[in-house]
Amino acid sequence: MITLNLYYTGKPGAAKAFAEEMEASGTAAQIRREPGNLRYEYFQPVNDPDTILLVDSWTDQAAIDIHHATPMMATVAALREKYDLHMHAERYVSEDLGTDGKFIRK
Repeated sequence: MITLNLYYTGKPGAAKAFAEEMEASGTAAQIRREPGNLRYEYFQPVNDPDTILLVDSWTDQAAIDIHHATPMMATVAALREKYDLHMHAERYVSEDLGTDGKFIRK
């Protein structure tokens, strides 16, 4: 699994309005239905009301590449422009937790 943490920031309220429009327009729901998408959720840090975090997980790079080639990406890009958002990203590749797994309470 590959997870991207995408941090959206902008003028006060802009990132939250972007995430709300992604949800209300159905764009986020469409992405969640794409083959290979495992998670597509927005979060807001308690200590930073002008940032929205998108946790975006996919089965593999091929699924991400197909997603990036869809016309829906133009919709997402237009909304980012509309709200004048800037981004930074973190990428994580999942692996077996090994002995660290014993510290995870399920």
